[in-house]
Amino acid sequence: MLAPGIPADLARFAIGFDHRDRARLRELWDRALDAERWSEGPLTEEFETAWSEWNGLGAVAFNGWTGAALAALEWAEVRGRTVLCPSNTFMATPLTIMRAGGRVEFVDCNRDDLCMSFDDLEQKVRKHRPHAVMLVHVGGHLAFESERIAELCRAEGVLLLEDCAHAHGADWNGRRPGTYGDVGIWSFAATKTISTGEGGMLVSRHADALELARAFRNYGKPDYAVQGLNFRMNEFTAALGIVQTARLPEIVAWKNEAARLHVDPLYPSRLRLPDGMTSGLYKVIVFEPVERSTGKVYDQPCHRLLGHDVDLPASDWVAANHWCVPLYYRPEGART
Repeated sequence: MLAPGIPADLARFAIGFDHRDRARLRELWDRALDAERWSEGPLTEEFETAWSEWNGLGAVAFNGWTGAALAALEWAEVRGRTVLCPSNTFMATPLTIMRAGGRVEFVDCNRDDLCMSFDDLEQKVRKHRPHAVMLVHVGGHLAFESERIAELCRAEGVLLLEDCAHAHGADWNGRRPGTYGDVGIWSFAATKTISTGEGGMLVSRHADALELARAFRNYGKPDYAVQGLNFRMNEFTAALGIVQTARLPEIVAWKNEAARLHVDPLYPSRLRLPDGMTSGLYKVIVFEPVERSTGKVYDQPCHRLLGHDVDLPASDWVAANHWCVPLYYRPEGART
């Protein structure tokens, strides 16, 4: 059976794409075909501009989250240095830090938001003297202690990188993910609130980070001073990004209304947001078992998977005590 009380149509998996946008998408694809330019073209630039207008920072598109993350870590010069990372995250986060040559030390999370604990971070900053911190926004909302974490990093001279892979559409009194730290990293993988199938984006307030990112995604061309590889986004993927970014506010509003109507009355144990915060609801998180749920956000902390000998009780508790209610964007008239 489905999660009790959730309409069957909303609980059935669907990509977050509004099929009323098919005609617009085909027009953009035709532009790429007519231009005979399938990569590094105007549609990629248009997607970057659209994302920058939504996010409030300069943006560089990639073919996936990994390329954007590696570019951010290259800019941060983490090789041979310590990077603090939450254990309650996808394995991509620590694995990419390790691939970039950084030393990962894990930080515990909070039970209420599943995101990095300021108190534990403060202790780990004193203990490990890190070069950088990777803050992960888990589940679709902003980490509740984002500002305190950013202030600590500024005071200690530590670079702050934000993993925004879940946070499409999130907002806290007008402030968007990626704007607290030095660099933000986004994913547009297939299951995200908005998707391009595969794709990523790097955002930053630092002009040199954006410049390095553009070179890094294309082998370091033209002078190869940056040792990057091929992480370019193609024009057809960028067209999906243009359409999806335009639809993002509507998708987030729809999901939040559906959650208020169908989830909130049934699950008093649901994750509660601070005043003024909106979640993109990539995951609808509750702290009670759900029959036929979509599983956990993460069912094992990364410190367990990588065999780190560190005590992170909240990360272990969260892995055992949360579930995700299925809720997929499916507005009336949007299906074909």
